[in-house]
Amino acid sequence: MVCEKTSNYTFCVESLYSDHHTPNADPYALAYVAFRLAYRNATSTRDYIAELLNNASCSSCHHHKILVRCEDDYKEAVSAIEKGYKDLNSQTYLELDYLAGVASDDAEDCQDSFQGKTGYHYYSMIEFMNKDFKGLCQICVAISKLLA
Repeated sequence: MVCEKTSNYTFCVESLYSDHHTPNADPYALAYVAFRLAYRNATSTRDYIAELLNNASCSSCHHHKILVRCEDDYKEAVSAIEKGYKDLNSQTYLELDYLAGVASDDAEDCQDSFQGKTGYHYYSMIEFMNKDFKGLCQICVAISKLLA
């Protein structure tokens, strides 16, 4: 039911069932699974970008500015997902879908900064991570709407 409300049913099912809590999860527990997956993805993406920045040889280069922008975007995305956890814990669910949307928008902003840029192998890796994160956020939104 949740995955039918996302743009990529297969990704949704595979993502949710990568967690052993999913088979017996009620919507509330499924929300925890989805937000946990999104949080892990966001933090690993943020950390990957931070590592690229630490290893960058040119702090004034254009690609460095793009990475700084993406790092800021992912710091905001992680913060939004953390706020989502708090909303989930409060059992009010007032902002769950909004916060997941904000996090997804942050990944979209990062992705937009790469448009038309080539020449750096990590662009495709970040693009892949952005795509997965946006998919996970979409799952979070779908589950949040069940709880509202």
